[in-house]
Amino acid sequence: MAIPDYQTIMLPLLRLTGDGQEHRFRDAIERLAVEFHLTDSERSELLPSGTSPVFDNRVGWARTYLKQAGLLEARKRGVFRITEVGKALLAERPEFIDVRLLERYSTFQTFRARRRDRNGPDLIPDETAAQDGVTPEDALALAYQKLRRSLESDLLEQVKATSPSFFERLVIDLLVAMGYGGSRQDAGRAIGRSGDGGIDGIIKEDKLGLDAIYVQAKHWVGTVGRPEIQKFAGALQGQRANKGVFITTSSFTREAEDYVGIISAKIILIDGERLAALMVDHNVGVSPLGTYELKKIDSDYFEGA
Repeated sequence: MAIPDYQTIMLPLLRLTGDGQEHRFRDAIERLAVEFHLTDSERSELLPSGTSPVFDNRVGWARTYLKQAGLLEARKRGVFRITEVGKALLAERPEFIDVRLLERYSTFQTFRARRRDRNGPDLIPDETAAQDGVTPEDALALAYQKLRRSLESDLLEQVKATSPSFFERLVIDLLVAMGYGGSRQDAGRAIGRSGDGGIDGIIKEDKLGLDAIYVQAKHWVGTVGRPEIQKFAGALQGQRANKGVFITTSSFTREAEDYVGIISAKIILIDGERLAALMVDHNVGVSPLGTYELKKIDSDYFEGA
C-alpha cells in the first residue's frame, strides 16, 4: 500500500498506546510499519532533503498533533504514553482521527492559533491542505517537485536548442561533474578522439584512468532506435571495450532499451529527461536561486536538562 498520511496514522498510533504503558518512538514506528504492511522500499523512501524516511516523519507529525491535543504526553526523550484524555477518546471508538476532530480540544486550538500567528495561514499545512494529510515536509516536497519538474522541462528545451558541438561540450561538463574524466582538460581531449563512426569520444572512468568509458552523444529530435544502439555496441566490440554511455536529447525506443539488456557490453542509455535531471543534480547549466535550511530540535542537547 502507499505510505499513509499523518492523519491516517493518528488513530493507529493512539490505539498502540491504549495499554497505558510507556512506548518508545522507534518501537512505535516499527509496529505501525507492520500494521500498514509497508514494503522495504516504502520504509526506506526518504524526504527530498534526504534527512529522514517519509514514514518516520509522518509518524512523528502524528505524535506531535496528538500531543498538542493532549491525547499523548512525553515522558522522557523519545518516550511517550497515552493520557486520560486520550483514553476517553479511544472509549468513543472513533473511526478516524484527523485535524477536524482534534479541534474539539482547547490545547490544540491554542497550538494552531500560535502557529498561525507566527507563520501566517498559508504556511500552515493543516490550514491549506491538511484534509489531504500533508505535513510541513510533504508540502515543501510537493512544492520542490513541482519547481524541479518545471526546471527540468525548461532546461531540456534549452539543451535541444543548442548546436551539436555545444552539446558535446555539455556532455563533457556533465560527466566531469559526475566524477568521470579526471580533469576538465583531460576530458576535453578525450572527446572526439576516436575515429570510429559509432563512438564520439572516450573518457576516463575515474581520475586515475584505470578504465575507459566510450561515449556517444546524439543531439537528435527523433527517437533513437535499436539500429543506433547496435552500431554503438559494435563499435565497442571493435575497441574491445565493455562500457559505454549513449546520451541523447530525445528518447529511446523500447526495442533499443530491450537490446542493451541482452548484450554483454554494459551500455547506459540516458535520454533527454534523465539528462536534464542529471544536469540539475550536478549543477550543469543551472545555478542556485536560494537555499532553505530545515532544522529540528537537537534532543541530545537537552539530555539531562
